[in-house]
Formats: sequence, C-alpha cells, structure tokens
Amino acid sequence: MTIQRRTLLAAGAATLAAPSIVRAQGGGWRPDRPVTVIVPWAAGGSTDQMARIVAAELEAALGQRFVVVNQPGASGSIGTRNALEAAKDGMTWAAGAAVDVGCYKVLGLLDTQLQDWNLYFAVANVNVLVANPAAGIRDFGAAMEAFRARGANTAVATAGVSSAGHNMMEAIRAATQVQYRHATYDGGNPAMIATVGGETPLGAVLLVEAAEMIRARRLIPLAVQSEQPVTLQGVGEIPSIRRWLSDIPAPLNYFGIWTPKGVPENVITTMNQVWAEKIANSQRLKDYSNQRAAVFAPLYAQNAHDEAWKMVRQTAWLYFDGGKARVSPDTLGIARL
Repeated sequence: MTIQRRTLLAAGAATLAAPSIVRAQGGGWRPDRPVTVIVPWAAGGSTDQMARIVAAELEAALGQRFVVVNQPGASGSIGTRNALEAAKDGMTWAAGAAVDVGCYKVLGLLDTQLQDWNLYFAVANVNVLVANPAAGIRDFGAAMEAFRARGANTAVATAGVSSAGHNMMEAIRAATQVQYRHATYDGGNPAMIATVGGETPLGAVLLVEAAEMIRARRLIPLAVQSEQPVTLQGVGEIPSIRRWLSDIPAPLNYFGIWTPKGVPENVITTMNQVWAEKIANSQRLKDYSNQRAAVFAPLYAQNAHDEAWKMVRQTAWLYFDGGKARVSPDTLGIARL
C-alpha cells in the first residue's frame, strides 16, 4: 500500500464572531488578542505550510487571529526557545517536527524535551532524497555509488542539524558507512531551492517541500524513507529506500504545534476539543496531505507523545552513535530501541 496524500490551500485570516465550539464550552478558552505561532524555520517549508493551514482552522474555531511568525536559526532551536520562554498564557505556540523538540537536549541546542510540551499534530511527513537533473544521478543506487566514489566531496543540502533530511542522511550513513558533505540551510525550502539551483547535486528534505519541483521535473526523486513506496500525485510511485537498504529505520515524522506545559488548563481543554472536532475533520489538511504525499494525523495529548516518542528514541541514538550528540540519551530517559 502507499502512503495517503493531501494538498495546500490558502489560509484565511478573518476574525469571526463567537464560534460554536467556544459557545459550547462555557468556561473554555477564547483568546482576547491575536495568538502567535512561531515557525522556527524559513518561510515556504513543510512546517510553514502546515502551520498556516492550522492557523486558519484555529481562527475559524476560536474567533481570533493566529499569526504565523518565521524565526529561523540554529536548527529551529531559536524560535522554539522563544516559545518556551514566553509567558505561559497560551498566547505563544511553536510549530515544527516533534522529533526536533525531542532531540534538542541530546544535541546540546536547547534544554527541553518532548514531555515539556502540550503536543498537537496535524500531519506526518516522509523524507525524500532528490537529485538535480544535471548531477546525472537517476536513482538511489547511483547516489550510493557517488557517495562511495567521492565520499565527503558529495554535498547534500538539508534544513540543518537535526532536520528531517539530516536525520535521513545520518540513517543512511549508519547503515552503509558512506560519508557525505552536509550543506546546511535555514529550512527545507531553502535546501530544496539550493538543490534545484545546482548549489548541491543532492538534497535530503521532506517530500511535501520537494513535491512541486519534482512535478515540474526540476528535481529527481531517488527514494523516500518509508516502509513502502509513496505515490505522489502527478508523478507516480517513488520507491522506498528499503529497496536498497532493507533494515533502515522509517518511523513517521509528526508535525504540528505545541505550547509549553504550565499554561492554564482551560487552554488545553479548549485546544483538545478543537483538535477533536475541527482539526480531525479539516478538509484543508486532508487536501494538503493528498496533494503533497503526507499522512493526515490529527493527534494530541498522550497519544501524540507516544507516537512521536518512537522517532525520538531512534533519532537520539542515531545522533549518539554518529558522534553528533552532546548528551547521552540514556541520561535523559531515552532508552535505546
């Protein structure tokens, strides 16, 4: 079977009169001023795409603006830190991939862990290795030949340390012992553009970020890091990396928004209800997922933590074994799989 796909529609921003969800709650949370959603990556990438759709849905549900602000830098840790240090009143949220939040402390980037946050997921994404057509690399097997022949001289663009693409490349390195040159950018969209422009022959990004350039034949999809092939609308089937590396890990990479523990309980009660009633039925998110080959995954609370924890455990030890960790995962309660 192939992973389900979904699409991006423009996010609206109108402030509404009291919606039914708020009216039904009585003592529920209704923000009295615009809420900030910090995207700690550059505009146009996977987090930015998802966050703008979620923001529009939350505006419709809660009758207040949710303003997306891009604050890229330090592999997403700068914007995430700003959300962590903001007043715990529910008015500031961060967005991104849960595995990043779960591994920042392992990498020494930020003193936080997954359990420090109230988690709300919208989609799960898969990684893809892509090639610039001029590089002469037509499939994953040819990419492996390039790594073996040129090693650290073969550049791969990613969104930075701890990004999804970096995690993919580290998994490939751990499985094969090949070397590569890590070319870091401030987000998946800049990394994808760099590969299209020929700054690097290869890019490791999320499929949602590369989908349009793949459809336009500006990038060649070599393999997705998933258990099964993925069908991209208008392109066809992209092979699973497991065709070449049968044992490589392929956990789902969950994306959403979160706010630190310690915010008022009525904020969490309201958001839980919004996620169960509005986000879980969002046609915008379903369409986005269909077109971009993502998985619609409206998870929240403990269920969100438990699902994200699978990738956090795998990735934290991948960093440790690859010499990238500043802190041993076992000292943080992250047991080896």
